[in-house]
Amino acid sequence: MSDGLRHGTWEPLPAARWEDAYLSGNGHHGALVFGDPNSDRVIVTHHTLIRPNGGEHARPPHLADELPALQDRLLAGDLTAAESFTDGRPLQWVQPFHPAFQVRLRRPPGTRHSYRRSVDFSTGEVTAACADWSSRVFVSRADDVIAQQVTGPALTLDICLDHRLPGAPADLGVDHGALLTAEGAVLSLRARYPGSDRAYTGVTLIAVTGGTTALAPPGAHITGADSVLLLTRVRRHTGEPDVTAEARALRDLLTERTYDDLLDRHLPPHRTAYHRVTLDLHGEPAERALPGSELLKHPRSAALLERLFAAGRHHLLSSSGLLPPRLTGLWTGDWNTAWSGAFTTDANLNLQTASAAAAGLPEVSEALARLVQAQLPDWRENARAIFGTRGAVAPAHTDGESGRTYHFSCEYPLHLWTAGADWLLKPLVDHDETRSERDPRTAAALAEVARFYEDFLTRTDARGHLVIVPSYSPENRPANGSWGALNAAMDLSAARHALRTAAAYHPGIPEAECWQALADRLPPHRVNADGALAEWAWPGLEDTYDHRHLSHLHGVWPLDEIDPHDTPDLAAAAHRALELRGAENDSAHGHLHHALIAARLGDGDRAAHALGQVLDGDFFHASLMSAHYPNRDVYNADAAHTLPAVLIEMLVRSTPDRLVLLPALPPTCPEGGLRGIRTRFGAGLDLAWNHGTATALLRPTRTLRIELRTPSGTRPLDLVAGEDHALDLEAW
Repeated sequence: MSDGLRHGTWEPLPAARWEDAYLSGNGHHGALVFGDPNSDRVIVTHHTLIRPNGGEHARPPHLADELPALQDRLLAGDLTAAESFTDGRPLQWVQPFHPAFQVRLRRPPGTRHSYRRSVDFSTGEVTAACADWSSRVFVSRADDVIAQQVTGPALTLDICLDHRLPGAPADLGVDHGALLTAEGAVLSLRARYPGSDRAYTGVTLIAVTGGTTALAPPGAHITGADSVLLLTRVRRHTGEPDVTAEARALRDLLTERTYDDLLDRHLPPHRTAYHRVTLDLHGEPAERALPGSELLKHPRSAALLERLFAAGRHHLLSSSGLLPPRLTGLWTGDWNTAWSGAFTTDANLNLQTASAAAAGLPEVSEALARLVQAQLPDWRENARAIFGTRGAVAPAHTDGESGRTYHFSCEYPLHLWTAGADWLLKPLVDHDETRSERDPRTAAALAEVARFYEDFLTRTDARGHLVIVPSYSPENRPANGSWGALNAAMDLSAARHALRTAAAYHPGIPEAECWQALADRLPPHRVNADGALAEWAWPGLEDTYDHRHLSHLHGVWPLDEIDPHDTPDLAAAAHRALELRGAENDSAHGHLHHALIAARLGDGDRAAHALGQVLDGDFFHASLMSAHYPNRDVYNADAAHTLPAVLIEMLVRSTPDRLVLLPALPPTCPEGGLRGIRTRFGAGLDLAWNHGTATALLRPTRTLRIELRTPSGTRPLDLVAGEDHALDLEAW
């Protein structure tokens, strides 16, 4: 394991639960590796594996004709009017994500002397070994295959593909195939979804060195082998699969190639991405050497933050490719995944991907862009059907296949949420700023969102301000109202940002002036009687403080609308709102969202406390993948993927014209270094700090003047493209 275990983790025992299995992935395939010498299992997943449940045929409700009447009622003071704004359908969940099968390897019972399993985050390789057996597994970014090599003296193994995982439908139609080959054998498993023409097929090629191979349906029996190499792929499809062609493709990979050759092809893209940004908090060597499950018992340890930062990068990178990470990343060992294991876009997806731009993971940004582009036609359908407008409206929940809004109910009227498209595009705007180049796909999508607002924003209040009606603050409601309301703070912030950003991306076109004018006509935020930024700017709507979401502080994070340096009064109101916010059900995303906002407001103690709620709450499995609730309840990637973003925001904040260093330094991290950060003004940044002093190195890619803010003061800073700029911060 590299670099004193800062870039990996280990355990002295195999995984007993799938939640503790080590993870590897390439953004398409995923693998959960148990590492048991006598009965090993590798659970295979794929981003496209979603079970048909009727959601594949669902469409958004056609409510546009009823919208004017709803707006009239809400504006007239009927606060429950939106409860009837539905077509009466029952709640329809999106298609649930599920595992494919497990590759099982059994050998005669033996001892586990000198056992150790580990995962190297910098390579994505999972290893397990004892005195007479070893296993190595990775998911190739170069060849899109799960590779496993097992070695040992005179290996005897029974290998099969087993679909029997928790929650697998009893009526899942499963066919097995097995065929001897010159290399060893080919195993296949085809599973047909009940009542559907859709299916998926997995193929495993077994290449044996030494020994003999015999078929033992539905698997293969190997005796006397020196090593066994398994290559596995899975494909979702309709109709009959061509198993022979898939097996031939896997055999072609082995032509003059070993496991190590395949690993060497995989390493450059994975290792390069992983190492772009590193965090060193000078953790204690003894703590750095601990197994992950033991290190988790030291919640105030710098070594724990180092390892969780590294694990978060590895898991985020490994689950991003074909799609961005799901609620479970790219992994699950159970067919009954919570919330369908889908993409919840009103909070979770953006929190998980929050570090992508600053932490040098364009692979994650590209995966998000791919999701947006694929779903834009469905977003247009949502806008037309529900609101009768042009443009695009994103859903609050998607399985990754359909972007249509059909998951909603009276209690969760997610079809009323109009901020989603801007919310999902903001990370892509940040990515464009870090590279000082505008992606035409992002520009086109922003124009679609602006056109929606151009058609939707037609109602005004007594002061001539535009009114967002209906309006929804995920997933909360006013204390004295109902779910559908008016002028939710998130909706106001998102509309302003979308319109102004679309205008900036399209200078000179006639629409840009119109979009800017619409943004200027939106009402300001409201400060309530408690001195807090109100969740609904509409007069008379009272706040509900004990809630897991912090949608109303969207203007603080991820936007730059509310900033302690530019809008101190609003920032103070936002801070008061944060103070009053409860944690409700202690969900990980709520705590870390709280930490991100606190860091933006410069409150290091509050950010550290919110982070501490997760570190103290037993949210992490031995795999260092996280849970949604305390005590490792409900496997969920929110905490694992969001934690790196929290640490970065506490150490560095940038805008297109400002750099803030150490805005909310964690009190448990008096010294350390953060290397490779990308700023939104187009410069790389290395930062080091040590008990009240700090140094920084900026590597600008363009020439500009920025404002530099540090704990010791504020000053302008001139940067020249291609010229490194060293900073020596005075003691504070």
